[in-house]
Parts: sequence; C-alpha cells; structure tokens
Amino acid sequence: MRLRPEELPMHAIPRKSPRRSATPTQVAAAPAPVPAPAVAATPAAPEPNPAPPAAAGFLPLDYARDVVERSILFWDTLRQRADDLIAHERAGKPPLLDFDYETLLDARRFERPANYALLRITRIGEDRCEECCTDASKPPVMIVDPRAGHGPGIGGFKRDSEVGMAMREGHPVYFVVFFPEPCPDQTLADVLHALRRFVEVVAERHPGTRPVLYGNCQAGWAIALLSADCQGLAGPAVLNGSPLSYWAGEPGVNPMRIAGGFVGGAWMTHLLADLGDSRFDGAWLVQNFETLKPEAVWEKYACLFVAVDTERDRFLEFERWWGSFYFLGREEILSIVENLFIGNRLEEGGVRICDGCFADLRRIRNPLVIFASHGDNITPPHQALGWIPAVYEDTADLKAAGQRIVYLIDPHVGHLGIFVSAKVARLEHRAILESLAEIESLEPGLYEMRIDNPSGDPDSRKPAYAVRFEPREVEDLKFPATPEAFERVRQVSEANERLYRDWAGPLVRALANPWSAAVLERLHPMRTSRMLLSGEFNPWMGAVRELARQVGQRRKPLPPEHPLMASESDAVRRTGAAIGAWREWRDGQDERMFALLYGAGQPAAAAKPATRKGASHGR
Repeated sequence: MRLRPEELPMHAIPRKSPRRSATPTQVAAAPAPVPAPAVAATPAAPEPNPAPPAAAGFLPLDYARDVVERSILFWDTLRQRADDLIAHERAGKPPLLDFDYETLLDARRFERPANYALLRITRIGEDRCEECCTDASKPPVMIVDPRAGHGPGIGGFKRDSEVGMAMREGHPVYFVVFFPEPCPDQTLADVLHALRRFVEVVAERHPGTRPVLYGNCQAGWAIALLSADCQGLAGPAVLNGSPLSYWAGEPGVNPMRIAGGFVGGAWMTHLLADLGDSRFDGAWLVQNFETLKPEAVWEKYACLFVAVDTERDRFLEFERWWGSFYFLGREEILSIVENLFIGNRLEEGGVRICDGCFADLRRIRNPLVIFASHGDNITPPHQALGWIPAVYEDTADLKAAGQRIVYLIDPHVGHLGIFVSAKVARLEHRAILESLAEIESLEPGLYEMRIDNPSGDPDSRKPAYAVRFEPREVEDLKFPATPEAFERVRQVSEANERLYRDWAGPLVRALANPWSAAVLERLHPMRTSRMLLSGEFNPWMGAVRELARQVGQRRKPLPPEHPLMASESDAVRRTGAAIGAWREWRDGQDERMFALLYGAGQPAAAAKPATRKGASHGR
C-alpha cells in the first residue's frame, strides 16, 4: 500500500542519486590469425603467398563463440537493468541527476499541495561547488523536466547537459522535480500555482535579475502558461521540443496527433485513471512512445547485442530513467488530455486555470526561445511553432504586442536528443545561454536563430562560431492543417466523456481499490517485460549472472572488421529498415482510416518554416 503524501518525509529526495557500478568485462586482443600453410613457388617467378584459405575455416567457429558470449552478456545486462529498476523503486525513485543538490521547497506542504519540489544545484563536480563557479551578474536558470510518464532528471542526466552547461556558464541553477505519486485530488491549477511560487522564490533569491525558465517537452506548455501568468516576474523562456499546437503535424509522419481519434477521446484516459484508484500510470505514456517508432526499440536492443562490451553501461544508465514510471492524478491528466492533446485549447486561449481565469498566450511578454528539430517525430516543428500564427494574426500583430519570439531548428536530432545529446548541450544550449542578453535586446518580432559553426566542433567558443538572429514573418509559419477533422474528434471526445462520467465511471470507481490498482500496475507489460528478468523473480537469471562473470574473465571480442560481424551489422540494419518501412505503411493506413472516420481531406498547402531541412546551422 502506498504512503499518503503527508506520510512522506520532507527530504524524500536523497542528496545525490546513487550511481550503479557495472561489472566490467575484461577485453582482450583479438585472436591471432592462424598461420598460412606453405605454398610451393615456381623457380621462374616467385610470388607472395595468397590469403590463407585455412584461416577462413575458423571464421564461423570464432563467430559462433562470440555470439554465445554476447548472448550471455546481453541477457545479463537485461538482468542488471531489472535489478537496477527494483533498487531505484525501493529508494523512492529519486531524480536521476548527476549533480549534488539541496531541496528548497516541497509543494506537498503548500496550502494547495502538488507533488513538486524545487532543488538548488550545489555542486557540478567533486571540486566545483555552486559558490565558486557562479557569476552573480548572470540570471538564475530554473529547469523543469517533462511529466510524460518518466521521472525527473533528464535535463541533468549527465555533466554535458542543460544543468551542466548553465553552471559552466556561471548561472545559478535550480531544478524542478516531481514525486512518483500525485497528491490526492491534485489538479493542473495546483501544479501551476506551485510553479509560480517556485519562480517567486528564485527571483527573491537573486534580486535585480529575472529567472530564465527552461521547459523540456511537456514542461514547455507549463512554462508557457506560467509566462502568461507571471508577467514581469520571469526572464526569457526556453521551450525545448515543446508542443503547444497539438493538431499540427505532417500526415503520415506525426501520427501521435491523431491517436485520440481512434480511442474515442479522453474517456479512455479517465477509465485507466479510475482503474488505477484515481492514479494514471505513466507506463501507458511510455508505451505510446515505443509504439510510435518500433524500429528505434529494435535498434536499441540490437545495438546492445552487437556492441555489448562497450554499450552496457550507457544502456543501463539510460534505462534507469526510461523504465522509471511515475503516476499522475486523475483530474490533472484529464485536464491535460482534454485541453491539450485532444482539445488543442492552448492556442485558442481556452485552457481554464481556475474559476474565471483562462490562459492567454498573448499575455506573454518575456522573450520566448523555441528549440525544435526536423528529426523529432514526437514534437515536430509544426507543433512547436504552429501556435504562433494562431495567436498572432501577422508579423505586425506580433510586433504590436511587444513580443519577441526566437526559434532554432536542428536538422536531424531526435526528440530526446534536444535535451539529452551532449553535442547539442555543448553547442546549441550553450549558444542560447550566451545569447540571452542579445535576445532580450531584440526589437519585437519573429527571428530565426542561426548558429554558424564552420569547424563543426561542438566545444568551439566564440568567435570560432557565430550566432545571428534573422527576421522572419509570422505568415511563413503556417502549416498544412485539417482543423475540421480534429474539431469532430473533440466533439466525439466530449460526448464519450459525458457518457463515461455519468454511467460507466461510477461503477468502475466502486469496483476499483488500492489492491486491484497495485495488481494492474505490476502486470503492465512495460513492467513485466523488465522485472521478470530480475534475479528476484527468475531464479534462472542467477545462472546467467554467473556465466556472465566467467565470460567477462576471458572475453575476447571479435573485431568489427571480421567478415561475419560485418554481415551481422548489415542484417541488423536491414531488419531495422524493414520495421521502419512497416511503420510507415501502418502510419499511412492510420491516416487514411482517420480521414474516413472524421472526414479529413487533403490538408491545405501552406508555407513551411523559413529554415530548410538540413540547413539550420550553416554547416
């Protein structure tokens, strides 16, 4: 049975999350080639010996040995992943930050409680503390991680991250985290009020400067709402891979935007939250992400199998975050789904914060920096930028509102790479932080941030790379859209939700209880696929661990240039391409079915962003 929020300790977050120490495998040199047999030479013109045919006879045996060893190490890595996730859960699922920190505020103790907390990053390394590397003249940075099924920490997952770059640039850094369990009856308004209080406290601690707000993915719309509500309190807001226009997207490329139409709207979310005893399991959201691009799941495990000697630690580190599932309260997740995912009310100014208070993006006065990517199939540039022409009629309207919006588009990085990639952190995020003063001094209008880095070195410093802000037109940001079809989805969703609330919902809530919710939680396929490989559940994994220990002591991996290893890599690539082709066919079929169900014709042609794909950095 889970603890009530008031039973949780004030400092439930440990000072620093423990790091797992993986058992390294002993890597030896590749086996020496078998000596070639002597070849008779003619007296007239002796020639060098040909390639030894005998050596080829050993290639299959060497490869078979290597496959067996890699298989053992592969399954032992999955065992270690399960053990790590269980240990992380028993520790209370602390945020996976690679930095020391202290807890300043715990919103579970607020008058309107929410399961959020404000941390102050205190140390970047063993010998670099916050006091010795902070420039008092620079504004503080408050980073908010996404609440999309996982736990917090991705913004400070490693040293080369948003947290690391901000500290290296001399900014005081604050990090907003959330706890695994929501507070009873927690609403979206409670969360926003807690975030506002965090901004006020950070501003009070640094008089004379305004906090820079960093929002990753789903936290971006929360930062947008916060900016609209905290006029004059916050400085520039950086929205990284953040969707604000949910109906936008390219047909066949961004299928997540139409998913709600196939389940009949928000009632399914309501049902899952009721079955969870008023808690919505974040594992469902993570499962949606994996279903969205199945070839990426294949590539993740295939890469681990092919290069298990070098990929083990990286795989385990990332999976500790990816496999840590958090819960959302029923009313909170329903507000998000109804107002954003399906309702798309954010750009319409229809998101109700509290009685008589609606969010209006036109009230935002602090500069906005929007970081998107053409390689992001979860939050494409359409969803990151499509709200601008919906809120502002044209460029003149934007200028008249006194607003400055800067966008930066990466040509290829994926969704998580926007806030996880070390190269992106060392170049794009550092460039954003170094350019904050220039951004605030811009005249009202729309700009594209261009980074010219001729060397291609992400660690280059100015003037080795240059940043410029090119004026753009709001009219050029209009994307193809079929709003009539999504409006029908919203109507269907509202009708189904009323039926569920009035008829089925009371019965489901009467039958659900903490015990049944715990059973459903443990039986979720995202958990069982991981936890059943733990030694605590499966005694056979103890034998795998012992075999892996013995293999590690005498491991001699084949070199990548081995002929059969090259064939294996090619087979992995071809399989991934086949899965990708099937996914494209599936998405195309879904688009056609959506058009049949909701009457979505061909979207009207419209202008694309000013940046062409593959040309956003001048490199």
